[in-house]
Amino acid sequence: MFPRWFLVAYLLFVCVLVPVYAVHYGWLNFLWLSNLALIAGCAAAWLESRRLASMLAVGVVLLEMGWVIDFLLGLMLLGNPPFGFVGYMFDPELPLYLRLFSLYHLPLPFVLLWMVWRLGYDPLAGRLWVLAGWAVLLLSYVLSTPEANVNWVLGPLARPQELVHPYVWLAALMAGCALVWWLSHRMLWWGMGRFGHVHPRREGERG
Repeated sequence: MFPRWFLVAYLLFVCVLVPVYAVHYGWLNFLWLSNLALIAGCAAAWLESRRLASMLAVGVVLLEMGWVIDFLLGLMLLGNPPFGFVGYMFDPELPLYLRLFSLYHLPLPFVLLWMVWRLGYDPLAGRLWVLAGWAVLLLSYVLSTPEANVNWVLGPLARPQELVHPYVWLAALMAGCALVWWLSHRMLWWGMGRFGHVHPRREGERG
């Protein structure tokens, strides 16, 4: 389903990125949804897993587009991203090679969409990803620290929030993510279905 050069290049990139990130950021960093999607996307490509590719697309495509837009606007505004998602990309104190590695965010949503286009969309991906995504957010909450606010489970951007109880913030974050994931599922199901790229459901399944 995928060209050999794509599979090999994807695998090599992941094999280089993982140890570099592990040394610089630590293993907790791999709980970020984008990092999980990058690594799991490689597995989905090699295994030609329709379900895994569909789940990852539901989980991160819309969220990653926020990163892409903020980064491109940051370039246009000479290093001042308006939403603050990618401020670290313009931080001269962060080694250049780490910022270059982070450029994987730019192609990731489009690669996942292309993979789903080739493999077909699995209509069960939406509900499965909500469960998986919530599990990642809960684990991130348990393991995160004020210095490592993974997936913003302690507060927006890099800062823990103090306006509401931490459980209230976490619940709001999980609800907001679930809404984004539901929208992603509906968009993928509708968009891929228009071109015949939705994997048929079993009889009795509902969206």
